[in-house]
Amino acid sequence: MQKIKTDGNGSHSKIIIAGLGPGSLTDITPAALDALSAADVVVGYKYYFQFIRDIIRPDTKCIDTGMKRERQRAEQAFELAEQGNTVCVISSGDAGIYGMAPLIYEMKKERNSDIEIITLPGISAFQKAASLLGAPMGHDFCVISLSDLMTPWERIERRIIAATQADFVTAVYNPKSEGRYWQLYRLKELFLREGRSPETPVGYIRQAGREEESIFLTTLTEFDPEKVDMFTIVIIGNSQTYRFNEHMITPRGYYREAKTENTGIGQDIMIRSFRTIERELKNRAIPLDHKWALLHAIHTTADFDMEQLLYTDPEAVSTLYNAFAEGRIKTIITDVTMAASGIRKGALQRLGTEVKCYLPDERVAVLAKEKNITRTQAGIRLAVEEHPDALFVFGNAPTALMELCELVRKEKAHPAGIIAAPVGFVHVQESKHMTKPFVHIPKLIVEGRKGGSNLAATLVNSILCYDDAEQLKPGRDV
Repeated sequence: MQKIKTDGNGSHSKIIIAGLGPGSLTDITPAALDALSAADVVVGYKYYFQFIRDIIRPDTKCIDTGMKRERQRAEQAFELAEQGNTVCVISSGDAGIYGMAPLIYEMKKERNSDIEIITLPGISAFQKAASLLGAPMGHDFCVISLSDLMTPWERIERRIIAATQADFVTAVYNPKSEGRYWQLYRLKELFLREGRSPETPVGYIRQAGREEESIFLTTLTEFDPEKVDMFTIVIIGNSQTYRFNEHMITPRGYYREAKTENTGIGQDIMIRSFRTIERELKNRAIPLDHKWALLHAIHTTADFDMEQLLYTDPEAVSTLYNAFAEGRIKTIITDVTMAASGIRKGALQRLGTEVKCYLPDERVAVLAKEKNITRTQAGIRLAVEEHPDALFVFGNAPTALMELCELVRKEKAHPAGIIAAPVGFVHVQESKHMTKPFVHIPKLIVEGRKGGSNLAATLVNSILCYDDAEQLKPGRDV
């Protein structure tokens, strides 16, 4: 509790800036209660006097300066203090957060005043709102006001974008007023545009700590700004915030999953990497089947463009995994040996699968010269003759993928699935376009020019370990 000081000659000339908390008598701090009971004059907006009438002395003078008259309120406080009074300037919440404290200190500097200033903290509205929602502010957070009365909207918008890009839990003050109806819509649009998941929990509390208190919990995509008014605090979770019953929780990290005895160092690093990637996805609300392949692709390339580039047929990953698990796919064919070398040997052994690349086969060079085709094309022709129903994997050669497409159209090949990730500049995109129309074949395609043997191999690995996807626990065979 802060003791209210007086100077040596007994004078009480001072200004005490007190935050009243969100509105409930039980949320006013003992220091603020002492200040109010000791004040000669209380200066504030008339709406707040209803919260303190039972605290102040009967002879305490209450001065209402009206709404939006903060500067006049501060001037009166100095004039009254200069007359020898102990003046208590009140704000709701914490007076230092969108309250009177900054203005009082600026005016002290402007007036070159000797009046003593004492600031007493209060429970801010966002703190009260957070306590009613559970624990949404458990990690790094920011507070943004949407009032553009004294701050240009362009600057507010930059702050909103920075908050969502930095993954802050965000409390929103002054979300709406009679004249400001669109700013909250724009905030929601920016959060979604900058990658905050549509499923992000959002809580909003009207009249927190007062008789009219109402608590609402929804998601970012379902959040309706029309249900918000100037007495509402909005709290938007970060990428880790989740809903538990009727509460919002943003974990601090105490319950991070510990490395188990059966988890090696390599797998532990991979698990933590996947969780980091998942948190940074622009859109986390995607089917697990696709997400599992996507996490593998980004982990291998460190390229979040894969969110736009990786195409998978619906349930392609799970369909192919089940085919391996049930013994219906026995062979994986790769266009080059590098793609074959990246497929995990432990997973192949576990599922009884072999990987073959025909490029080193002596017959390939002979066939390529005889037919005037590339060696990778020749390798695919030989592979189709011996394993027409294999999973075909391409991480390098677009001509090999195009060869397979032609053989499928001629019904000479019946692949169990196709992974199309050739890389380069000549015929690469066309080869992928040629692949997509085969609707009866499960496909994973890295669209555009990007790809590579390592990327093709990791997509195979995502299929072979799909049974670990639900627990987000990759790397069993690392």
